[in-house]
This record gives sequence, structure tokens and C-alpha cells, in this order.
Amino acid sequence: MKSYRKELWFEASRRRQIIHITPQIDECLRESGIQEGLCLVNAMHITASVFINDNESGLHSDYEKWLEKLAPEKPYSQYAHNGYEDNADAHLKRTVMGREVVVAVTGGQLDFGPWEQIFYYELDGLRKKRVLVKIIGE
Repeated sequence: MKSYRKELWFEASRRRQIIHITPQIDECLRESGIQEGLCLVNAMHITASVFINDNESGLHSDYEKWLEKLAPEKPYSQYAHNGYEDNADAHLKRTVMGREVVVAVTGGQLDFGPWEQIFYYELDGLRKKRVLVKIIGE
């Protein structure tokens, strides 16, 4: 069995931003040479998420509105965590959105359902953060 590992770095230009990363994951898969196996993609920071869904701007806007209702950023004083930092909402949003995705690799391709794409969701941006890509198989 072969194993491939790569870190991808992102720096969002806003506090919260959804970044389409399927092309970068496709490139990792090509680099790996793996034809059959599994591809893990996970956020390496507790205020960021990786998820799979449709690449549709209205849906991405809906995520932002929905998460802001669940865990509003402000007032910062509403959260016990906010002492030295003001990012408690980002931790809670990450819990809802999840840490990672696993996608089957079949015939050297990510084996997606219709419309599925991979996204990195920065929830406390304006600094560099990383995503781990780990691909195993033959």
C-alpha cells in the first residue's frame, strides 16, 4: 500500500470565508499516483472546517447566515471562552461543520456523487492555516 501526505496552506482575506479546494485535492491525487484507495482531507486548526457540498454561492451564503444564527460572532462578551481571544463563535461553528472529509478514490479519481465538491471553511481568518491531505491505497 502507498501513502501520500501533503499540507495545503490558506490565508483567508476575511474572518469567515469558504474556499473551493477540489482542484488542489485533485492535484494531490495526481501527485500521489494512487488509483484505488481513500483520500482524507482535514483542517489542522480548531477554528476551520473541511466539508463536502455543492459549489453554489447561494448555499454558501446560507451557511453563513445559518451559522451566525447558531453562534453569533458578537457580542464577544456572550462567550466564556472569549478572554484573550474573540473567536468562541468560530470554535462552535467548526463543531457544526466538522473537521474532515474522506473520499473514495476509484480509477485515480475522487469518487464523488453528483455536484459534490470539497471546501475549506475559514471561521477565524486573516492568518495562515493548513489542511492535511492524506491519501492511502494502491
